[in-house]
Amino acid sequence: MYSILRKISSLHKNQIYNSNKGIVMKKSYGTLVIMLYIFSMSLFAQSGTKLIGFDARTIGRGGVDIGFFDNPDLMMSNPAGISFLSGSMLDANFSLMVPSLHFQNALNNKDGKTNYFPMPDISYVSSTNNNLTWGIGLFTQGGMGSDFTLDHALFVDQNGNYIPQTYHSKLAVMQGGPSVSYKFTPSFSIGLTAQLVYSILEFQMPYSLSPSAMQGVIPQTGGMTFGQLFAAPPSQGGFGYQEVTADANMNNLTAISFTGRIGFAYKVNDQISLGLTYSLPTSLTYKNGKATMDMTAQLNNAFGKAVMGYMAQNPSATQQQAQAAVMTQFTNMGINLQKGAVDNYNLEAKLKLPQSLGFGLSYKATDSFRAGFDIEWYNWQNAFDNMSLNLSNGSNPNIMTMMGNTGSFSINFPMNWKDVILVKIGGEYDIDGALTVRAGFAYGNNPVPSTTIFPVFPAIVENHITIGAGYKLTNEFTLNAAYEIGLNSSETASNPSIVANEYNGSTSQLATNLFHISLSWNL
Repeated sequence: MYSILRKISSLHKNQIYNSNKGIVMKKSYGTLVIMLYIFSMSLFAQSGTKLIGFDARTIGRGGVDIGFFDNPDLMMSNPAGISFLSGSMLDANFSLMVPSLHFQNALNNKDGKTNYFPMPDISYVSSTNNNLTWGIGLFTQGGMGSDFTLDHALFVDQNGNYIPQTYHSKLAVMQGGPSVSYKFTPSFSIGLTAQLVYSILEFQMPYSLSPSAMQGVIPQTGGMTFGQLFAAPPSQGGFGYQEVTADANMNNLTAISFTGRIGFAYKVNDQISLGLTYSLPTSLTYKNGKATMDMTAQLNNAFGKAVMGYMAQNPSATQQQAQAAVMTQFTNMGINLQKGAVDNYNLEAKLKLPQSLGFGLSYKATDSFRAGFDIEWYNWQNAFDNMSLNLSNGSNPNIMTMMGNTGSFSINFPMNWKDVILVKIGGEYDIDGALTVRAGFAYGNNPVPSTTIFPVFPAIVENHITIGAGYKLTNEFTLNAAYEIGLNSSETASNPSIVANEYNGSTSQLATNLFHISLSWNL
């Protein structure tokens, strides 16, 4: 590798590397994040990034809701169903999610941090004697996130000990707005929901790119780029990197958008009800974000390789002489080591939430027993194909020189999610006039492919078991509670992973426990 550096020539004598301290540069970077934290709420994925239900009543029976016309949260599943509510209703729900995560690769075998995530919802429906029904609600729609402290091969101290790195992400989405439903016949209605979507995104971890992203041309090399230097094997005078890595931290990203859904509700008879619903895709543009990019560890490592290369070619040279010679070569490549390898950027990110289509049926077998199912399709393939990151207003000349830009560049972070079919089955039984018990099961195939699975985006839960109960406190008030467990799901990353080499053949695991309670008031 030194043979290439040596062609660049001489000058400068500012020492930025020694055996005790490495390159003297600050540490801090940010380039990516996936957090949506709404009013202090951070959520984990249940079916992709979406929850299976929004109310303790429906979650108790597995989230089955599209064909059950019995609660205001139909605004989030099938707004046509609110036409069949018996009177006006106010519903307040509170959920608590407790995820359990684990990650294993060549350097780590660790549990994620245990977090507790509160998730409130509130909704109101006004049902009059005519055919028009309206409602309004605010809902925690979904999200994901995790927290790990992991070792990374690039981040080591002068003694070769790993320096633990923070791996963190949070994605949360909240939406709210009005719904209206019109009953065209006593048994058929159509409903519409229009909602404002608010989301926050945050992410921190070592972030890797192909060396080809470094498009800056090295002076006096006949057009060689920094990417070619970093990627070329040592036998050809390069550093031999398959990827270049920066310590990344992205925050303050917020997005506001709109979404809508249309629903159809049909009561075949007193026993059978059917529902059909479609939700629009939602484009989210996160603005006003801040990103810090720190390539200190990467340049430390490259500098060390160059020093070893010089000493191999010049056996009589001391380490100090080798460091001084390599430092001169970096200077002549246009890298002013006094300015470090840290830069701060303005950040914009683009992401989509999927369109969905659902069908539901409920069956009243007796006056006391009701059962049903929902089947839903989520078009993740056209939503989470990649996340677009646009960084601007960088000012560090070293980063600009290596990247070959003037402080602005774009990155597409690969996701490549797959479409999901979510099937929910459940029922409820009235023990007496006051107490109702519920149970259900939900299954949704994992949308995350093995090529892009990594620990801070573990949206891989597939199976959910739920139980619940409702108790009528008075004729006006009903208290509902439910317990939901997202059974442990595990996925092994491909080798190679297209996200980063550290994830090659790694294993991510996720399970969740959720507790739900709601109070319904029949006005």
